[in-house]
Amino acid sequence: MASESTEIETQSYSFKSWTLSLDTASRERAINFRKLDTDRVSRRYIVLNRLPGEFVRQQRSDASDPMTAKNLSTLQPPHWNSVIRLILRSSLCLVISSTIVCGQAKPKPAKSSAAIPATTMLRIVQAEDQRRWDSDLETLLADKDAAIRRRAALAAGRIGDERAVASLAPLLEKDSDDAVRAMAAFALGEIESAKGADALLAELQQRREPAVRARAVEALGKIVAALPKSEEAQAQPWRAAILGVLEFEAGRRSAPDEEVILLGLTAVLRARPENAGKVTARFLGYSNARIRATAANTLARLKLNDGNHELRKLLTDDPDPVVRANAVRVLGVTEEKSARDLLVDRALKDTDGRVRVSAIRALGSLKDPQAADALLRRGQELYTAYRLRRPKYPNQPIFVNEILEIANVLGRLLAGTNDEKATDWLRQLGRAAPEVNIAFARVAPAAYVDETTDSAADPPVAPLDVVYRGSALAQGWAELASHPQALTKGRAGLALRQGICTPEVDGPECVRAEKKALPDFLRAYAAFKPNDIDAVLRKQLSDSDVIVRATAAELLADVKPTEKSSRALDAALRLELPRLDKAELNDAAIAMLEALAKEKQAAANETIKIALNASDYLVRKRAIALLKENGAGDFSSRLGTIKLRNQTVDYQRALGRIGKPVRAKVNTSKGSFVIELLPDEAPLTVDNFVTLAGKGFFKGILIHRVVPNFVIQAGDPRGDGNGGPGYQIRCEINEAPFERGAVGMALSGKDTGGSQWFVTHSPQPHLDGGYTVFGRVTSGMEVVDSIVRGDVIRSVTIVEGAPLRRHK
Repeated sequence: MASESTEIETQSYSFKSWTLSLDTASRERAINFRKLDTDRVSRRYIVLNRLPGEFVRQQRSDASDPMTAKNLSTLQPPHWNSVIRLILRSSLCLVISSTIVCGQAKPKPAKSSAAIPATTMLRIVQAEDQRRWDSDLETLLADKDAAIRRRAALAAGRIGDERAVASLAPLLEKDSDDAVRAMAAFALGEIESAKGADALLAELQQRREPAVRARAVEALGKIVAALPKSEEAQAQPWRAAILGVLEFEAGRRSAPDEEVILLGLTAVLRARPENAGKVTARFLGYSNARIRATAANTLARLKLNDGNHELRKLLTDDPDPVVRANAVRVLGVTEEKSARDLLVDRALKDTDGRVRVSAIRALGSLKDPQAADALLRRGQELYTAYRLRRPKYPNQPIFVNEILEIANVLGRLLAGTNDEKATDWLRQLGRAAPEVNIAFARVAPAAYVDETTDSAADPPVAPLDVVYRGSALAQGWAELASHPQALTKGRAGLALRQGICTPEVDGPECVRAEKKALPDFLRAYAAFKPNDIDAVLRKQLSDSDVIVRATAAELLADVKPTEKSSRALDAALRLELPRLDKAELNDAAIAMLEALAKEKQAAANETIKIALNASDYLVRKRAIALLKENGAGDFSSRLGTIKLRNQTVDYQRALGRIGKPVRAKVNTSKGSFVIELLPDEAPLTVDNFVTLAGKGFFKGILIHRVVPNFVIQAGDPRGDGNGGPGYQIRCEINEAPFERGAVGMALSGKDTGGSQWFVTHSPQPHLDGGYTVFGRVTSGMEVVDSIVRGDVIRSVTIVEGAPLRRHK
């Protein structure tokens, strides 16, 4: 290595002298290029040219890699004539044309939606909203205006009708506008039909415009992920093509395309091709933090350990917290036991909360009890800080999220140990949070039952005041369903049975659990597999609350069907369908259909056919799918279109915001943050949000869900995650990515949005193309990060066409 270092020192002296003769911009580019220190060279790192001023770092570690020792001459640090060529080429790219970047032609983007005639946009959006694919929309795919063709292609994808594939495939192959072709690929992915795979495969094999290739590989990943198991065999060449795209990009010596890599990595996540780990791990060494983070995310979700050696280094050295957080996720899910001490260190000391909570979870995945002491000490420190702070400040501090994560993991690491220190700490946290109850029940089952069924038990002095609109106790008792001690198990089961009693069956002494707690009680009781579960669930099918009815039907689907349960489901569905006409949630109707379908009986299929006349489009759609799965016939012609809530004036109002600034200031009990809404991407979703805000719908609503390093979620008037505004809106899936601060519409299935929305703490590429992005937080992300479950939205103020005033 001595000669290598000497060469570097000599070249460094020449380099410094040479750069003095350059202008400022060129000197900066040259210096960026030269950032190759002795340590990196000695560890056999190479630098590959990517884009002007951006470079790729990759470690040579595999003899089978195309960059082997025999090609070492091509891997040496560049000579200065190479630097000059790079600078001249970079400058030339910038000077000659704004449509050229480093030798790669950018596709000329089609005009924005604002440039499309209003009458045409109205036709397109009405068809989208009605989920109507017809000759009118098909004609627009051949319009002379590229912007119209592109927008019509997006509409075809959103509608999701398989018949549109025949029109989108030739658009992908032959359209003269690359932006139109890219959107055709995106739309084929949204339709998720295997019939569109061949067109996408052909596009990938031709390796034409990168933007189109990026959308093609993304789309192919969606199609593979949506395939039923019976059709898995045909996906093999598609999986190979997806992995081939990444292999090609990883092996390029100049200008690999970022978008192709990013969407390719997510396609691998969805398609799960064989040997994906080795290829994915090659991107962990890239200079672009977003690529490193996305590669780690893919490895985490596929539970692949191919990059663990590199990830350990990234965890300690990488400046990007998202990369570090994803690194600990991989080490956790792959159960890298040797990384325990490193994960403990990050759980306690990392400066970014997202990394700390991810490290805490990773330690839970390792299942190594030796990590428990350090986590418990951290939990005790945080709880002490909570107690000191609580009398002075009414709001829950951000570290409550960390306390709950630690409680959850201690429940896994110390299960069945009756650890006194851990139970004492958990006892102090109170009974409001499900995480604490579950952990206590796991660590000390008998003590948990004693204390939660004894009304005389002493209450904690300063419990966590974490709001949960369900039953945290029921979730704790559910953990005892498989407990070996009959007495402990029996007492928990009895407590649950008392909570779901009915006066007409159990007598006037019955004290029934609160409505929003009943679903948790029912699920917990069913986990005990009691003899009377069929009778109990049948009784709940007539409850006044739609979520209780839905939960009972879902649980009946997992119980061996009986003649009584079949009759009960038949009667319940006949009563449920008319409720849909009165803006009732469709959860119960769909759950009843699925329970009936599981019976695989002719009589049950006949009952399902009743739902073909339902007023709710999603209920009809589900009934058609279930009947087809059961071999009871193809009733696709009965789907029809959606009965629209919007009138022409509503569409015109929504479309009138395109191209104009629309912002929402969300004032919470923790402070305010500002959302830039995206009417160009999702006009009807934005209009729905603006309308609800204008009515004061969000005022006083709890932020009912907080998952650190993932999302905060709000907009549910019930507060338990099951509520909505009394109607549903269609998804407006678009190309906007779920980056940090993205605002998306929460769903329980396609086209089930309403009033619930979420904000991402960090990039979530697996959500791209599955949920509507309709905004992004432009200021106040520190407020979003500080939110704890139970914090409250005080108001949402909409400002259109003008900047928000700054408030002190």
